Amino acid sequence: MIANAFKKSIFYILLTIGAFIMLIPFLWLLSNAFKTPENILKIPPQFIPRPFTVESFKVVWEKLSFLQYTLNSFLIVSLDVLGVILSSSLVGFGFAMFDFKGKKVLFTLMLATMMMPSQVTMIPNYFIWSKLGLLNTYAPLIIPSFLGGAFGIFLLHQNYKSLPSVLYESALIDGCNPLLILFKIYLPLSIPSITTLAIFTFIGAWNNTMGPLLYLKSRSLYTLTLGLLTLNSSPEADANMGIRMAGAVITMAPVIIVFLFAQRYFVEGIASTGIKG
Repeated sequence: MIANAFKKSIFYILLTIGAFIMLIPFLWLLSNAFKTPENILKIPPQFIPRPFTVESFKVVWEKLSFLQYTLNSFLIVSLDVLGVILSSSLVGFGFAMFDFKGKKVLFTLMLATMMMPSQVTMIPNYFIWSKLGLLNTYAPLIIPSFLGGAFGIFLLHQNYKSLPSVLYESALIDGCNPLLILFKIYLPLSIPSITTLAIFTFIGAWNNTMGPLLYLKSRSLYTLTLGLLTLNSSPEADANMGIRMAGAVITMAPVIIVFLFAQRYFVEGIASTGIKG
């Protein structure tokens, strides 16, 4: 008993040390974002900014259009999350609750798409959106989310299969149609899995750089990650390294905040889907 407790203590101590080591680059980034240009390059380096300044954030926010980029990113990400949850819920429910010819083949093919690198479809997709006349719009970044994704469909399919089948059967007997059963019974019981899917979608869409770089030409349409990419070549960033740090902090902050507030549901969703699937 004592030996097990000692091993657990050592394990948690090592985890804590490892977590702190992983945090050091982020903490150093955060520290430099609030320093003056002179203090960033000071030897020996100072971890705590003295003097403390937010001038780099002002430059990034006001002069380099990061406010517009942030609003653009939130628009795209919000619609992506909505589209993925809606489409994955419907398709996952269909695979979980209905029997039809070719169901197993379709489900296997759908899962196989998870192993296909995005680079394989990048050029064909570009030509499709070009022929549709939708380049330099948000359509290529949003519409695919409403067409379903293999990961989301699989995640919610496993969650629906883990719920008692008597729920579906009882609701049918009471006169509910499948859509009503999905939205009134299954979705409320699937909040942890839906939150997990929303977090993954949010992070993926927020960090997406290749998509905006490929489809967006107008600077007014840029997302935050694309703005951060162009920030590196700006004269302001060349003169003050803190501006790059401030841009990185602004880009990272929403992802960290979302994960911190939703981590309980995230852990529950992963655990329930993995154990009962």
